[in-house]
Amino acid sequence: MFSHKALEKNIGWLMVLTFIVVSIGGLVQIVPLFFQKSTTEAVPGLKPYNALQLTGRDIYIREGCYGCHSQMIRPFRAETERYGHFSVAGEFVYDRPFQWGSKRTGPDLHRVGGRYSDDWHYVHMMNPRDVVPESNMPAYPWLADAPADAANIQAKMKTLNIVGHGYTEQEIAEAPAMLEGKTEMDAMIAYLQVLGTSAPKAQ
Repeated sequence: MFSHKALEKNIGWLMVLTFIVVSIGGLVQIVPLFFQKSTTEAVPGLKPYNALQLTGRDIYIREGCYGCHSQMIRPFRAETERYGHFSVAGEFVYDRPFQWGSKRTGPDLHRVGGRYSDDWHYVHMMNPRDVVPESNMPAYPWLADAPADAANIQAKMKTLNIVGHGYTEQEIAEAPAMLEGKTEMDAMIAYLQVLGTSAPKAQ
């Protein structure tokens, strides 16, 4: 129907056919992933974020932390020796959007949960150079003064239930109380402390 030379001269048809080819290729690669258990089922022990952790995750995204810290450990020896077992899709079924990426101005944070104390994280957020002298990370002292926002937490959890998070009515009802008296710093630390804690163990 079209020769290669004719397509190059007809930008409209070239765009249409390129779109069709890319769409078919994308569907062939992406659709099967929705039916693989390894990409759609949570790893053992993984639970949806509670109200405080969920709020902390939103703050993490708001403050742009993902711009310097990935949450993806690649399956290479240098990565797994430093951070632990490589990341698997089942660890991120409750992350929307997930925080995978390749940017590492700072270290990967996927396995940071439980590695340091809450106090260490507090000091680190207030002034990173107090615990890591060579750090170029900015400080986030305002998080310690800002109250955790409970206004939309129940609506957020109900919305996440639509896509399969499985919050119970009791968890949703108790969510505002979990945030009562908490700061954004508390929420951020709660989120960081759960990262990677359901990771598969290296064989």
